[in-house]
Amino acid sequence: MAIWNPWHGCHKISPGCAHCYVYRRDESIGKDASVVSKTGDYNLPLRRNRQGQYKLTPEDGETYACMTSDFFLEDADAWRSDCWDMIRERKDLSFHIITKRIDRFQVNLPPDWGDGWDNVTICSTCENQDRSDYRLPILLELPIKHRKVISEPMLEEINIEKYLQSGKIERVICGGESGPNARPCDFRWVQELRRQCVRTGVPFTFKLTGAVFVKGGRTYHIERKDQMLQARKSGYSYIPGTGSAETIKYQVPDRQQLIAGLSKSEFRSRFRLSEQDKAYVTEKGMEQIACHAEDFIRERLAPENPEHDGKQTPMRGHPVFVAQHATACCCRSCLEKWHHIPAGKTLDKQERDYIKDVLMGWIESQMRT
Repeated sequence: MAIWNPWHGCHKISPGCAHCYVYRRDESIGKDASVVSKTGDYNLPLRRNRQGQYKLTPEDGETYACMTSDFFLEDADAWRSDCWDMIRERKDLSFHIITKRIDRFQVNLPPDWGDGWDNVTICSTCENQDRSDYRLPILLELPIKHRKVISEPMLEEINIEKYLQSGKIERVICGGESGPNARPCDFRWVQELRRQCVRTGVPFTFKLTGAVFVKGGRTYHIERKDQMLQARKSGYSYIPGTGSAETIKYQVPDRQQLIAGLSKSEFRSRFRLSEQDKAYVTEKGMEQIACHAEDFIRERLAPENPEHDGKQTPMRGHPVFVAQHATACCCRSCLEKWHHIPAGKTLDKQERDYIKDVLMGWIESQMRT
């Protein structure tokens, strides 16, 4: 990865800016980060070595622009055209521009931009639901070839599935906040965003935990050097069709604790087998019902990304369907939330047998009532 900072300094505009690392770093050396100025690297993409070769090459990886500012900052309007010229000239480089100002994207846009340039990826940030709902519709409507979404720092659970369904977003990246005043990042938020990406087939990167990471109701304080490592070790980054979720380690809940939790859920506990359902079970026999459960699990639940996930299990019509809702085995999201089996992995035989056992256990208990 290469960094190109043509100017330095910025202005805070949203909750994600509150503990900006640029402000924090500048303050430590007595510098005012709100003062915007060109840097010595302004023309870095065109700079050459003594042999006349470009210093930045494709081998350096993706070139990230304005990591200590914002490419679309008002203060830089007069300079941006020169930068677009440099980006146009260096078609061999892949430029990534991360912005909180996607609404200013078209200010001083090159006249030959058209529907976008192949070597430019625009990454819009969305640290909370409010900023997601403001920025992402703009991102989708703009003439851009490559789009990414970054929720970093992630400040709350967000739902962006309707934007992902557009097919225009190439990747979602999320992570917690670093620094001494970091706000918490809850792993449940990460999991939910990941599930949205799995359902829509969008690659997902869990970049870093942040300094204050909440998991399983416990709060962990993680050193900066370990935040990216711990996120990577979790295995929660996801690339469709690669089996990337197969490495995630998890443990299914204790059965008694699961039953107790389900009984406390107003939604789950309302499900009961009707007299018609019980008659059907008696007619077919438990062995045949178990075969039906196997079929439903294999066809509707086991694939990496089941078709219509979240809506694939009817509320009624078969005793197994009722059992699936009662035991939270109705879709991959519920399966992860209640049983800890990660979304995005193809269920193996052991997992399918576990689910069947849970379903049949519930049906058997209902037949005794």
